[in-house]
Amino acid sequence: MKKVVLAYSGGLDTSCIIPWLKDKGYETIAFIADLGQGDDF
Repeated sequence: MKKVVLAYSGGLDTSCIIPWLKDKGYETIAFIADLGQGDDF
């Protein structure tokens, strides 16, 4: 099985790509980082 690490933002694009990658045979590892920016831009 192929693996991919995905920088996960929580937006629509990353939320849709995870099931798509699974369907394509990838093991997906979602990476979320707290950069301490506080509020959204």
